[in-house]
Amino acid sequence: MKAQRGVALITVMLVVAVATVVCAGIIARQQLSIRSSANQLHVRQAWHYALGGETLAKAVLRRDLQQGDPRAPVDHLGEPWAQPLAPFALDEGGELRVRIIDPTGRFNLNSLVREGAPNDAAVAQFRRLLAGLQIDAPYAERLLDWLDADQEPSGSYGAEDGQYLLAQPAYRAANRVLADVSELRLLLEMNEADYQRLMPWVAALPADASLNVNTASARVLASLAEGLPLSTAEGLVARRAGQGYADVSSFLAQLPGLSVQSQGLAVGSQYFQVISEVSVGDRRQVLRSTVQRASDGRLYVLSRDLGQQGVPPVPVEEVER
Repeated sequence: MKAQRGVALITVMLVVAVATVVCAGIIARQQLSIRSSANQLHVRQAWHYALGGETLAKAVLRRDLQQGDPRAPVDHLGEPWAQPLAPFALDEGGELRVRIIDPTGRFNLNSLVREGAPNDAAVAQFRRLLAGLQIDAPYAERLLDWLDADQEPSGSYGAEDGQYLLAQPAYRAANRVLADVSELRLLLEMNEADYQRLMPWVAALPADASLNVNTASARVLASLAEGLPLSTAEGLVARRAGQGYADVSSFLAQLPGLSVQSQGLAVGSQYFQVISEVSVGDRRQVLRSTVQRASDGRLYVLSRDLGQQGVPPVPVEEVER
C-alpha cells in the first residue's frame, strides 16, 4: 500500500513538473510574440513618421519656390529649407528630425555620359576633383566605362567586362547610370579610403542636372576650370554670402581670365534629398528620399532609401561663410 502511495506521489510530481515546463514555454512564447508585435508596431510607426517628415520637407520646398520666380528660382544655403528643422517630439519619447540637402551642389557622377556619348568637359572636371582630393587612381576613365553602353575601354586606364570578370567574385560593368553613389565601390580597384574621401563631394543624379553654384562647396567649384585654386573658390563661397548669386553671369564675372563655361551651371536647384530620422521606442529609422521639384511647384519622389545611417557629416569647405 505504501509502495502504491509512493508511485502515485512520484506520478503527481512528474505531472506537475511537465505542466510547469509546458506553462513556462507557453509564457516565454507569448512574451516573445508580444515583443515581436511591439517591434513590428514601432517599425510601422517609424515608417509612417518618416513619410510624414518627407511630406513636411516637400511643403517647405514648395513654399520656397512660391516665394521667388518659379521660372528662374534662386536657391542658396541661407534659405529656410537649408536650415535644420527643429526636432519634433513623438509618442513614447520618440523624435523626428528632418533635414533637406541639395545634391546639385556636388559633382554629378552621371554627367560623364550625356545622350550616350562621353561628356569631355565633365570627365575633365572629375579628373580635377580627384586631383584636388589627392586621389591618383584613374577613376574618371573607369567610371566613364561603367556608365557608357559599349565594351571599349577608355584608353589604357579604362575597364570593361574583361577586367571585372577576372575579379573574385566575377561581375560585369553596369553600362548604365548610377542609381546611388555607393555604386562607386564597384569600380575596378576602388578602395574604401578613396571612396570615403570622394563621397562627400559627389552625387548620382540625372545626367542633365546642373551644378548649383550657390550651394556648391569650394572644393567642387575649384574643379570647374584648370588653374582655379582652392583659395579663389573659397573667395567665391564667401562672396555669395547668405543670398547667393542672382544668376550664372554674376558668378562667372568673379572669374575673369578663366575659361569656365556657363553650360551645366545654375543658381537654382531642381533635385533635393530629404533625410527623415525617426526614433520610436527602441527603434531607429532613417529614410532618405530624392525629390524632384518641377517649375509648376509639383514635387516628385524619385527614390527612397532605408539603408542610410543618418545625416552625413558636412565637409569643412561646405560650411557657408
